[in-house]
Amino acid sequence: SSRLKPPAFTGNEYKMPELRKDPVLSRWVIISTERGNRPQIYRDDQPQPSDSKFCPFCPGNEYMTPPELYSAASAVETGGNGWRRLRVVPNKFPVLRIEGALERRGMGLYDRMNGVGAHEVVIETDEHIQPPRLQSEENLAAVFAAFRQRTLDLYRDERFEYIMIFKNHGMRAGASLDHPHSQLVALPIVPKRVMEELEGALAHWNEKKRSIFTDIVDQEAMMQVRMVYENERFAVFCPYASLVPLETWIVPKRQQAAFRTCGDDDIKALAEAMKVLLSKYCKALGDNFDYNYIIHTIPSDRWCRENMPLAHSAYQWHIEFYPKLTKTAGFEWGTEFYINHTLPEDAAKFLREAEVQ
Repeated sequence: SSRLKPPAFTGNEYKMPELRKDPVLSRWVIISTERGNRPQIYRDDQPQPSDSKFCPFCPGNEYMTPPELYSAASAVETGGNGWRRLRVVPNKFPVLRIEGALERRGMGLYDRMNGVGAHEVVIETDEHIQPPRLQSEENLAAVFAAFRQRTLDLYRDERFEYIMIFKNHGMRAGASLDHPHSQLVALPIVPKRVMEELEGALAHWNEKKRSIFTDIVDQEAMMQVRMVYENERFAVFCPYASLVPLETWIVPKRQQAAFRTCGDDDIKALAEAMKVLLSKYCKALGDNFDYNYIIHTIPSDRWCRENMPLAHSAYQWHIEFYPKLTKTAGFEWGTEFYINHTLPEDAAKFLREAEVQ
C-alpha cells in the first residue's frame, strides 16, 4: 500500500527528535540524532582534562551555555564577581525539543510522535571538581530545591506528563563532564518503568488500602538488617531485591506521592540523608566512585486525574541510588534478570559500618 511507503530521506527530515513505540513491548524509544553532535569529552584510554578554562559550567564561561532558567545565590560570594552557586540552563544537546506540537500519528503498524519535551541541566556548584563527600548539606538542599522549582514550572506546560530527574556522576555512569551537574527531562508520555511501579502500587492499595512503600519502610525499620541510615523524615536502605551491589533507596517516612510537594523541611532532611549516604559511599568505595541516582515520582496532576486518581494514595516518591560497580551484559539485556553478587543485607552492613561525621 502506498500509505505504508516511507518518505524519501534527504538528510533533513529527522532533525526533530522522535518518539517511536515498540509494538511488542509497548515502550517508547527516543530517536535523537542531535545528541550525536555532543563533543566527545571522554575516551576509554584518556580521562577528561581537569582544566576548568574549557568547562562550560565554570564561572566566566556562561557564554558557553544557553541563558539560565533558574539560579540560587551562593551563601559566600567568591572574588566579588556575584557568582550564583547553582544555575539551571537548557541542555545544549537536548534529547527532546521544547518547540512544536506532538503530532501523534500512525505509520501502518507503528506509532510515533514528535520528540517534544524539555531537557535542562542543573549546574550544582561553581567548583569544577568536587568529590561527592565535599558537597555540603546546604548545596544539596539547593539542588533539590531547584529540582522542585523547575518541576513545578515545567508542569505548567500541558504537553508534559512526566518529569524525569536524575544525576550521572563519573564516566562509567554516563557523565560527559566532570563539573558537578544533574538533569531534568520533561516527557510527553509516562515511561513504562514508572507505569509498572504505579500499577504495582495500585494493586497493593486495592488489596490492603495502604501504600506498598509505607509498608516497605515500616518493615525495613522493624527488621533493621537492610537499613543504612534514617532521620526523622527519611529512611535509607538497601532494597530487598537490589538490582546491583550496594544499591540504596531514600524513601520518605510519611506518605508523599509527588516530589514536587516537598516542603522546605523535607528538602533539608533529604539533603542531610543524601550527605550521609554520599559520605558513606566515599568512605567505603573511595572518592572517585561513579554513580547514578534517579528520583521516582508520580506523573502530572492532570495525568493522574485522568488515568489513576488513586496514585496520590498508593504511590510514594523516592530516590534510587546505583553505584556503578558492575556492567550490564547479555544475560541482563536478554532476560531483564539482574545478577547481584552482593547480598543486600551484607551491603547494608558494609555501608552502615562506614563511619562518617
